[in-house]
Amino acid sequence: MAHPPPSQVTKLLQGWRAGDPRALDALLPLVYEELRRLAHYHLRNERPNHTLQSTALVHEAYFRLVGQDFPEWKSRAHFFAIAAQLMRQILVDYARRQRASKRGGGICTLPLDDAVALPKSKDVDVLALDDALNALAELDPRQTRVVELRFFAGLSLEEISEVTGIATATVQRDWTAARAWLYREISRRTRT
Repeated sequence: MAHPPPSQVTKLLQGWRAGDPRALDALLPLVYEELRRLAHYHLRNERPNHTLQSTALVHEAYFRLVGQDFPEWKSRAHFFAIAAQLMRQILVDYARRQRASKRGGGICTLPLDDAVALPKSKDVDVLALDDALNALAELDPRQTRVVELRFFAGLSLEEISEVTGIATATVQRDWTAARAWLYREISRRTRT
């Protein structure tokens, strides 16, 4: 299925923001497959009997998105950036519940692939990633935002530039620096 033009999604987001319920109804079919692809990407290396599935992650994120009163959507990229942040929160909450489980349900892992400078076979504890991102946010909130948009939302550097209003070259530098910092931080945390 081809992706709808970004302008069509942006127009519907603006209609939703203006309070048009028909815009929201028309938006779901246009963004659903892309949200599912994003969720599947995050869950692809989970254990086979993992109880959280892509569809459930998409639905939970979508319900949280829809629950907002007239959100300030700027563009299609902004919408997917917010959706990715929500998916991150959902996965972190899920991992915390699993870790706290008396049955020892294990931890939720996400692949932190070569886009973040780790080998593809390496899985990262989503809680360790969240802790590292929170630590990075204290040092450099802009780099943290770039990582969220690139890793969790799957946005291109140009789309991140559009969403944040930062030059593409600066986004590239932030992405490179944040990857290196996260790699060191996660490695340090997993060794201790």
